[in-house]
Amino acid sequence: MENDVPPPNPPASPATPPPPPPLPPRPAVNPAPIILERKPAGRGWIIATIVLAIILAFTLVSKMVGTVMESIASAEGMGGSPHLLEVSLENNASSDKIAVIPIEGIISSASFDGNGYSMAELVEDQLKLAGEDDQVKAVLLKVNSPGGEVLASDDIYNAIMKFQNEHNKPVIASMGNLAASGGYYVSAPCRWIIANELTITGSIGVIMHTYNYRGLMNKVGMKPMVYKSGKFKDMLSGEKDLENASPSEKEEILEETAMVNKMVNETFEKFKTVIADGRKFSSNRNQLNADGETGRALATNWTGLADGRILSGKEALEHGFVDELGNWRAAIRRTEKLAGIEDADLITYQVPFNLGSLFSLFGKSQTKSIKVDLGFDLPKLSSGLYFLAPSFAR
Repeated sequence: MENDVPPPNPPASPATPPPPPPLPPRPAVNPAPIILERKPAGRGWIIATIVLAIILAFTLVSKMVGTVMESIASAEGMGGSPHLLEVSLENNASSDKIAVIPIEGIISSASFDGNGYSMAELVEDQLKLAGEDDQVKAVLLKVNSPGGEVLASDDIYNAIMKFQNEHNKPVIASMGNLAASGGYYVSAPCRWIIANELTITGSIGVIMHTYNYRGLMNKVGMKPMVYKSGKFKDMLSGEKDLENASPSEKEEILEETAMVNKMVNETFEKFKTVIADGRKFSSNRNQLNADGETGRALATNWTGLADGRILSGKEALEHGFVDELGNWRAAIRRTEKLAGIEDADLITYQVPFNLGSLFSLFGKSQTKSIKVDLGFDLPKLSSGLYFLAPSFAR
């Protein structure tokens, strides 16, 4: 019977897979370190270190070169000054030399470099070397200066006069663009003076200049309190009330004015004496020339021009303040003629370069409290004594 057929076997259920074998224990892993990104280090300090090293190395090399050059100069008879070296400006293969000494810029007793040299001291040492060198037959002063301090100008004047009296070597002044006031003061003792017709010279005169600002102080309600040991201790002070001065104060001001004028006039007389003596010296020396050239004599009315006015080179020649008009080459030819030589070598004396001296420029400055103004109005200068042309005194 169909009902007796046994039912088909049910599908076999899939076998249950065996559990996976246990995994081996994992080793403990430390967390990865956190790495912070660093910005590249600045290179400024590296550059600064390199620059400093170069400067120090260059300083040492310059000192060594300076020492070697001084030894060579001494061995070759260039002079015994430890501060100056002979430098060739023009080599004509001659056994004769002309020493060129520049006087340029403001004439001052202050140090103009890191070696402590003032202009007056430098000129004195240069003249000393020129006097000791037998090959140097003459000195050519290259003047391009508006003037400067009275004492520094007078020191240079005296050094030039002393050199010419002790050595049979002429000093010739060649004026450049400007040789006024103190610039003419140092030229006056020279045996021969040459200027371009457009050179600015002259400015012979004396002035003491100061300011009185008491009126401004009164407007803002300021009144100075002055304590002094003597009645003239605040002489030339700008704080004095001139408008409201008492009778005793007015008398004091008049006394001050008389004292200042006396000092100004004394200095003015010295300036005129320097000119008269220098031009007389020049005339006497030039009379010994074989060609009979004596230069220019001072005009009889020359003192009338010593009122502070400036003169062109042409005007200066007309009144005997200079001997000749010409340029730098004309000055060289005149120098050779006066010295009796031809085609001479041109040399000068210079302070050896020393990079280390630059650092001394950052040292403390020196101040001077007592000076006198000579020449023109000096509003930008503190109380002081100067021979200065007008355009440089403002």
